[in-house]
Amino acid sequence: MKKVLGWILVFLLVFWIGTNPGQAADVARSLGDGVADIFTNIGTFFVELSDG
Repeated sequence: MKKVLGWILVFLLVFWIGTNPGQAADVARSLGDGVADIFTNIGTFFVELSDG
């Protein structure tokens, strides 16, 4: 059942990207920016921690 749901989700994702490429690119860009912010903040945390 999980495998079938996974394939359905992949199909819907590909369909959404194919029908709305601009909006899909915006979502991907915002997710990438969010991940980059997380790693930047983790780096800042460790720099501040080591400066002590």
